[in-house]
Amino acid sequence: MDKNDLPKTPSRLSDLPAAYRLAGKAIPYFWALTVASGAAGLYAAFFLALPDARQGETFRIIFLHVPASWMSLFIYLCMAFLAALALFFHARASSILLSALAPTGALFTFLSLSTGALWAKPIWGTWWVWWDARLVSELVLFFMYVGFIALASAIEDPRRADKASALLALVGVVNIPIVYFSVRWWHTLHQGYSITLTRPPAMAPVTFWGIVLCVLACTAYAAAVALMRFRNTVLDRERDAEWVRETLATGS
Repeated sequence: MDKNDLPKTPSRLSDLPAAYRLAGKAIPYFWALTVASGAAGLYAAFFLALPDARQGETFRIIFLHVPASWMSLFIYLCMAFLAALALFFHARASSILLSALAPTGALFTFLSLSTGALWAKPIWGTWWVWWDARLVSELVLFFMYVGFIALASAIEDPRRADKASALLALVGVVNIPIVYFSVRWWHTLHQGYSITLTRPPAMAPVTFWGIVLCVLACTAYAAAVALMRFRNTVLDRERDAEWVRETLATGS
């Protein structure tokens, strides 16, 4: 008898009902945080921050480009962590949340690349520079997200798909330090770090706090959307389970 045909023990399923209900409770708070911090960040971006002395109004792209770039890296790091939990501890909730994060990570990476191109045209005089390490490594990250989604969708068996995609997520994490440190390691058109933990930010306080609020909004949005996708996937995979029928019957 194949091991996948063996009865599922309660210990292997116990994480899903609790995670499903916890996600349901957290989602409204994340949406509220998204709206509140997003509104405050956009207000700072368009009404409080003054035009840049060199870039003029074009610099306002920073309020979307920087949060999107940050989220593209942060989400993949979260995916790698969840992949490790899924592979080494057989945490099914981690496997599902891992897949739920990938489309949002791909979205933010696309936004990072597209807003970066819009910013580069008036500043650098070109949309794209192939020899720029930051741009190319960020593009590789986008392909990693797309490859993860394609691999997970191509395998019909959910357990095999979870394992294969988790392995891919762990392999791809090697690109994250390359993206982050590329402006130090290689000659590049891309500017260096504007915000670090070792020195004050190289920007006006209103710009700094506006970016922080936009990052918070993007983080809360990513959490809300991923948890919604997580709950839908759990219901689909466990639709024959008794706890799912009871949950749907009670509407909880």
